[in-house]
Amino acid sequence: MAGHSHWAGIKHKKGKADKQRSAIFSKLSREITVAAKLGDKNPDINSRLRSAIQAARSANMPKDNIERAIDKSSIATDSNFENIRYEGFGPAKTAIVITTLTDNKNRTASNLRTIFQKHGGGLGTQGSASHNFLQLGVIKIDKIEIDEEKVFNLATDAGANDCIFHDNYYEIHTSNDEIYDVKNLLEKEISNFISTAIEWVPINKINLNEEDKEKMNKFLEILKEDDDVQNIFTNAI
Repeated sequence: MAGHSHWAGIKHKKGKADKQRSAIFSKLSREITVAAKLGDKNPDINSRLRSAIQAARSANMPKDNIERAIDKSSIATDSNFENIRYEGFGPAKTAIVITTLTDNKNRTASNLRTIFQKHGGGLGTQGSASHNFLQLGVIKIDKIEIDEEKVFNLATDAGANDCIFHDNYYEIHTSNDEIYDVKNLLEKEISNFISTAIEWVPINKINLNEEDKEKMNKFLEILKEDDDVQNIFTNAI
């Protein structure tokens, strides 16, 4: 019986991991398709597409999936996706900013409103939560790609605003309109990037107690499962 229970537990964990992996690939594929549709299909010319492909590679998305997503941009001519931002407050009155890529904003708004309400929060108007954040260009690089001194010098020479050292990766901050200029200079020395995106970085963070952390984790997990949600930013830690 113990062996059976252990196997059931492994299957449950694997099923959950596979589901999460599938959701990540789906979101990355959508971004690749939209980037290819809005610009050139050559990533050397289209910086948004190049960044989307690099993010997909960092997530270990197979090459065939990436190529299918690019090809789909020629087929999906009837789909008009929009980048729409939603804001609100989650458990313990934490500020939440969500970026979406959707072809039906009424569906997206309805789904998000329901998720917020079920977890004791609520959607707000634009500006209601985002004043707790700074909107910045954020470039993330795995530490195995380059050493600290070299990445710091590169970021400084490229005109970045900040270079933050985390345990496993570097985080370079730029102004919104300079993110791809800085990225282009970094690419002369670095081939692989974890991500390149405009992010909402919290100004002041809120420390949650264990009970609220558990509520927040469940809330964020359900938000991530929504196909239209691309990124979630919160001031909770």
